[in-house]
Amino acid sequence: MPDPLPLGQLDAPAFEVLSPAFAPLIDVAERATRLWTGGRWVEGPAWLLGEKLLVWSDIPGNRMLAWHEADGSVTSYRAPAAGANGNTTDRDGRLVTCEQFTRRITRTERDGSITVLVDRFEGKRFNAPNDIVVKSDGSIWFTDPDYGRSPHYEGVRELSGCHVYRYDPDIGAIRQMTDDMVMPNGLAFSPDERLLYVVDTGSTHLKGGPNHLRRFTVEADGMLGGGEVLAANAAEKFDGFRVDGVGNLWMGAEDGVHILSPDGHMIGRLRLPERVSNLTFGGSAGDLVLMTGTTSIYSARVKARAA
Repeated sequence: MPDPLPLGQLDAPAFEVLSPAFAPLIDVAERATRLWTGGRWVEGPAWLLGEKLLVWSDIPGNRMLAWHEADGSVTSYRAPAAGANGNTTDRDGRLVTCEQFTRRITRTERDGSITVLVDRFEGKRFNAPNDIVVKSDGSIWFTDPDYGRSPHYEGVRELSGCHVYRYDPDIGAIRQMTDDMVMPNGLAFSPDERLLYVVDTGSTHLKGGPNHLRRFTVEADGMLGGGEVLAANAAEKFDGFRVDGVGNLWMGAEDGVHILSPDGHMIGRLRLPERVSNLTFGGSAGDLVLMTGTTSIYSARVKARAA
């Protein structure tokens, strides 16, 4: 494992403006800050507003950690963590987690206990739930690629494909939402929730496979339509991402964060020295973009706000 990187503010301004549409969202002089380092592959940042802390997963370390805004300290949140990957919060502010080793979706209750929400589709265990988002109606949407699953840790594969799923915790119903993706990865809704964006990084498993972002429409019956490719990034492979309040997509990439307009054009970039696996908006004022960057956690102050 490489030596830990120095903490603190990075040397150069973080943002590169590629379109006038990006300028109002940031301060061009802002520099990113490395808040913590020492992970092996960090993922799944989620801001817990009520507790004023950022939670993330260190997948190879099989642990979850927390950065406390009040004093900048970092503490253990959960270890072992069942191979936790993506995290988000539900409408009550509770943490919802993709667990790769147990191949399930769980919720952390206020008392710290863990509730298993779903671990099977049609009687078969998931592959390795990866990323997750909660819609305003309480439904939980997650991707289930074949990353992070090995016979040693998680048993044999039971499902024939890799898909996006929708789980309704109120009635316990699980639905498969896609059937034509290779390795569905990051996902997020547009601000009005009429669109669902999903990254497919299938080239990691299939020669000539996809490295792109797709856009689906959420139909009146809750199913998905469309699915056209909105943006491709073969060289730098999109990963996890978030959507801001005006519909721009902040995409984790090899050199930091790529900011795309709602129509898929790149309008700006946030440069970091490590690959960004995922990000979220947070901070007490909602003015921080918080990023998991390979071994480290980074922050940058922005004028954009979460969707």
